[in-house]
Amino acid sequence: MRIGPLKIEWKSLSSPTEVEYEIFTGTPAGGLDPLTLPAVQSAIRLLSEATASLDLKVERKVGAGWSDAPDHPVAALLADQPNDWSSTFDLIRDLVATALTVDKGGLAFVNRVGNDVREIVRYEPAHYTIDWSQDGRQEPTYRINNTLIPADSIIHVRGPFSKCPLNLACDAINAAKHMERHAGNLFKNAARPGGALETPKSIGDEGVKKMIAGWKAAMAGSENAGNTPVLWDGTKFVPFTLNSTDSQFLENRKFQIEEIARAFNIPAQMIGMLDRATWSNIEHKGREFLSYSLEPWLRILEAALRRALFTTDERAEYRVRFDRDDLTRADLTARATAINSLIASRVLNPNEARGWIDLAPYEGGNEFANPNTMTERPAPDAEETDEPEGDDNADE
Repeated sequence: MRIGPLKIEWKSLSSPTEVEYEIFTGTPAGGLDPLTLPAVQSAIRLLSEATASLDLKVERKVGAGWSDAPDHPVAALLADQPNDWSSTFDLIRDLVATALTVDKGGLAFVNRVGNDVREIVRYEPAHYTIDWSQDGRQEPTYRINNTLIPADSIIHVRGPFSKCPLNLACDAINAAKHMERHAGNLFKNAARPGGALETPKSIGDEGVKKMIAGWKAAMAGSENAGNTPVLWDGTKFVPFTLNSTDSQFLENRKFQIEEIARAFNIPAQMIGMLDRATWSNIEHKGREFLSYSLEPWLRILEAALRRALFTTDERAEYRVRFDRDDLTRADLTARATAINSLIASRVLNPNEARGWIDLAPYEGGNEFANPNTMTERPAPDAEETDEPEGDDNADE
């Protein structure tokens, strides 16, 4: 017998099948794709998209404060596109989403020509490795496609632990996933028996088979819900009672959603758990989300971007900052009242206040003055109307 050449098939393990995942990790394949759970997907999208939705600014230190520096090349790059195929929104969203779902975090490479930043390229986790020093300093060594990359050219975003929030919450996520599957099976074919059929006499094997077949034909499946059963030969239907766990199935599912919210450090109301939301606490929860959930990720990104996008000398003068005002804006009436108060107290000048509502500055608007106490100034072209009184007897 002649055997032909063996055909070798090369396959990447960056996206393994369920069987391959279980062989190489020892983790049950049922927990392979937690992103199919709506609560998990919503939590990750909430943090990553909320972060990416904020405007990125480059600021320059002036005295004790900071002012916008839109003319810096980094500001122009972040305001437009960090590379030719993606936007700044994509870059920030994907870095945070990767940090939430992958243990080694999200990574982007800063491509320079000399000291000039030309592009920022984010890589998929399968294409980079991060090795930590063994002397306790936790100094990382970065390789992209097996090429050693200097640390000052890397934007690295990760969580505070050795594992990402998604993997740290695997038990809570798997419990929620099993409940979801049970609910699907329950409603798919009425998987949970609602009761039993009792007969006063023996009907034999054939009678049992016919009775079961007739009952299934009339009652089984969601399409037969609400049908009226017809019983024969004194047969009775005895309904099963629900135990405490079955009767609280919905409450158990809600609790798992709260557990997932805790794992990602976000208020449960932000992913749809509105049971305890009221008019008085929903605004407080929104501020809590900004202060305790989003702010740590903003600080991590600001530090990583500043370290990688500026030279050592520039870091003392420039910084990258997210504009938090988009998340703290009140309604128009409240904003107008606050802006008027800040101008009157000389905290802001009119042009700075106009910048808050995306209006162009006007001439003379940089003066710090209280418009409520200023006297009206005459128009520049106003004619003098006061004339010295004439003497009627002047000609005499």
